[in-house]
Amino acid sequence: MTKRILLAGVLGGIAMFLWSGIAHMATNLGTVGISEIPNEQGVLSAMQAQLGSNSGLYIYPSMGVGPNATREQQQAAMRQYDQKLAANPSGLLIYHPPGMKGLTGTQLGTEFVTELIEALFLAFLLAQTSLRTFGSKLIFVIVAGVMAVITTNIPYWNWYGFPMAYTANYMMTQIVGYIIAGMAAIGVLGKGSASGMRAAA
Repeated sequence: MTKRILLAGVLGGIAMFLWSGIAHMATNLGTVGISEIPNEQGVLSAMQAQLGSNSGLYIYPSMGVGPNATREQQQAAMRQYDQKLAANPSGLLIYHPPGMKGLTGTQLGTEFVTELIEALFLAFLLAQTSLRTFGSKLIFVIVAGVMAVITTNIPYWNWYGFPMAYTANYMMTQIVGYIIAGMAAIGVLGKGSASGMRAAA
């Protein structure tokens, strides 16, 4: 049984990785909701002048309190923050100094390992069920996929203002990946209840 779960997870991970590559490189799914900055050179120069080599995730406008602010200072800043938001643009900025590479083997490897782990978990969970029909297993896979993709995507849209078009498109891409991985796992695990497969292993 363990070998079948591992095989189902590996095949599912490969299928999910291939789908992710197709979605981002062969279609426009990877760019939906992402816009370019008009006349960006001025913005890039300003960012480099202010941030230099300090790579990181920045929120703007800031709360205006230091890292060692007291609770009272934080609460006072929160009360004034709405005024800052009303008078200034707001958002998140992921900044890297010059020298960042667009696509590396390490990034691809990390993506593959991530999707392999996701597929292994999915295959393991699927093997624990007593579902017998293809349709019921597919519904299980879809629900698992939806649970996974809303965990971060919806909060990022809700709290940080990620564009709805980007959020919906990214969620759809991930759910399709789960479906593809799930179908591969269903094919390997075959029919029968979890207890029946354990007995046969």
